Amino acid sequence: MNVIRNKKRNFTYLNVSLFIVLAICIVSSIVFVYNNYSFYDQPIAKIQEVELKDSKETIDMYGNEDRLYTQNIVAQVMNGEDKGRLITFTNEYSKSGAYDQPFKVGQEIFVEIHQNDQENATLTGTITDVKRDKYILIVTWVFILLLLLVGRRQGLYSILTLGINATIISYTLDIYLSRPHWNLVLICGISVLFFTVISFLLVNGFNEKTYAAIAATFLAMFVLIVITYLVIWLNDSQGLRYEEMPFLTRNPETIFMAGVLIGSLGAVMDIAITMSSSIFGLYEKNNEISFEALKASGMDIGKDIMGTMTNILFFVYISGSIPTIILYMKNDMDWGYMFTMNLSLELARALAGGIGIVLTIPIGIYMTLFFINQKRARQ
Repeated sequence: MNVIRNKKRNFTYLNVSLFIVLAICIVSSIVFVYNNYSFYDQPIAKIQEVELKDSKETIDMYGNEDRLYTQNIVAQVMNGEDKGRLITFTNEYSKSGAYDQPFKVGQEIFVEIHQNDQENATLTGTITDVKRDKYILIVTWVFILLLLLVGRRQGLYSILTLGINATIISYTLDIYLSRPHWNLVLICGISVLFFTVISFLLVNGFNEKTYAAIAATFLAMFVLIVITYLVIWLNDSQGLRYEEMPFLTRNPETIFMAGVLIGSLGAVMDIAITMSSSIFGLYEKNNEISFEALKASGMDIGKDIMGTMTNILFFVYISGSIPTIILYMKNDMDWGYMFTMNLSLELARALAGGIGIVLTIPIGIYMTLFFINQKRARQ
């Protein structure tokens, strides 16, 4: 009993210690991000006064109505040689907010200061961007706290894997930029191996369930990329409008294939671990259950999640194009032209991801059954 009490006491102390460390990290990071002006090379100003100077209605050649506003802004420079001095801006923005936005008192902005020969005169300049690091930090901490609250240890491992995977993808792109003659799809394929292994092993541990999910993910992703390559090659890229990817100086088809590979990985991993966990859960509850029953249960589970996961991919890819779609519709563009020019790549990515989801269901089932068979043979 004393041993149990000591373990509970140590566990309580550990939880309290972790809570204190987390609280210190949150408070210190917030204090830092609210006072980190000196760490930026670009001048930052905090808005002190905003005055609406003018507004007027406009109508373009297509009959679209909008209203234009003009603001006079006074701000205080927060860093650099002109720290503490006042600076004025004229901000013009529209009600539609397509390329501009209104500003309000208290906002922090990145600015470009115009040269002024008079030392004591009020500075003038232009606004280049909004300082958003404090908002990003708050959202990040909310995300981390929710993961820890719901997932506990697995939530912590999820945070670690997210950081590791972000580092890997950043390093992958750096390699490609420094070695443009290398094949980006091959580099991303190697990264996928690391993504999958690290994510599954950290979150789910070293066990047959994890190994089955890893094997199913590898095989499904390989088949997916082969099918996608064959379809594009047989159709000679007809129907894919790479004009959607402007400013690229590299082969757009390679960039597109790498995007399909990375974009489909999350859904495939989700399906793979769902199939593996579900079937292993049934087996652990009843070691005598037949392979046919496990297979049938796995197919039922796969059918239930197949539609929702495919829709998730579709909505994720299409959502990024909604602003452009609205712009086309406002200008009376033809529906066929709009979908061809703006949605061809998104639809292709969603379809490729859907193929990966459907493939992962039977692959995940048979991989899991294989590992269950190996486990039974050892017993």
